[in-house]
Amino acid sequence: MNKLEKVANKLVSSEKGILAADESTSTATKRLNSVGVESTEENRRKYRQMLFTTDDIEKYLSGVILFDETIRQQADSGVNFAKLLDDRGIIPGIKVDKGKIDLPSSADEKITEGLDGLKNRLKEYSKMGAKFAKWRAVIKIDKEKDLPSMYSIYTNCHALARYAALCQQQNVVSIVEPEILMNGNHSIGDCYQATKKTLNKLFSELKRQRVDLSGLLLKTNMVLDGRNYSDKSDSKKIAHETIECFKESVPAKVPGIVFLSGGQTEQQAARNLNEINKINEDLPWELSFSFGRALQNTALKTWAGDSANVQQAQAELLKRCKLTSLARQGKYSQDLE
Repeated sequence: MNKLEKVANKLVSSEKGILAADESTSTATKRLNSVGVESTEENRRKYRQMLFTTDDIEKYLSGVILFDETIRQQADSGVNFAKLLDDRGIIPGIKVDKGKIDLPSSADEKITEGLDGLKNRLKEYSKMGAKFAKWRAVIKIDKEKDLPSMYSIYTNCHALARYAALCQQQNVVSIVEPEILMNGNHSIGDCYQATKKTLNKLFSELKRQRVDLSGLLLKTNMVLDGRNYSDKSDSKKIAHETIECFKESVPAKVPGIVFLSGGQTEQQAARNLNEINKINEDLPWELSFSFGRALQNTALKTWAGDSANVQQAQAELLKRCKLTSLARQGKYSQDLE
């Protein structure tokens, strides 16, 4: 097993998952403002420090995804965040895409940018301690506009594969993240088809660009109804459709799939992840998590920028990590909330 395979497999270790703390400055500003905290660089640092210094999170977290600003910051102790995490046995990672822009000649679709200069940025981040990277692409469903278009799927999957190839060239594990957005009134069947088309094109592009699938992870959505769809599917239906979709589109060589929470509540994400992991089939991939809000939300509200609340906020984060770890094993129950 080479270095990339070892890191990829460690990131999907049994009982563990990934904390996505890679919110851009604009997204972090929205989060902090929602609890009445001004989004200064120092307040963002203090918030991330609260997360990363929580006792015992290494029992449940295999890795943390950082933002460019965060990987350059230090804890009060003077230790860089990447080293602080690494010293605890938590693998530091880095978001390397530059965000989404309008896709030219397309109706209301996006393309992710950031390939320019990526090779040199990966070299720099690697020196800072990052052992894996993440690139997110967003795919929108809109039945009235006949979206997603194959144009959107192809261009985003091509960029994801190019990014993954550059990562492997620099000996960095890549997390490829195509997200089928929950926004809209589409059915679970619509999400199934869009997810299947996207994943099939993604792995076709990865093969075309000679990416070794054993040295990457897939981060993607669960197969869900749109947020505004009236007849919502239950967790068992979501789990079944998600697994069936993956069986039709994800090669066995991929070590693991880490789910994004995608706007689900903490409880919804845990419940759905739990049902997915309860499916008793001999599947080739580890099925884990890479949650952002679904791990942080209660902790953020509890902290609210007040140093006196740090201990209580950390207790909320630890509880969320523990419950999500149980869901990753198919052992979660609403009663544990």
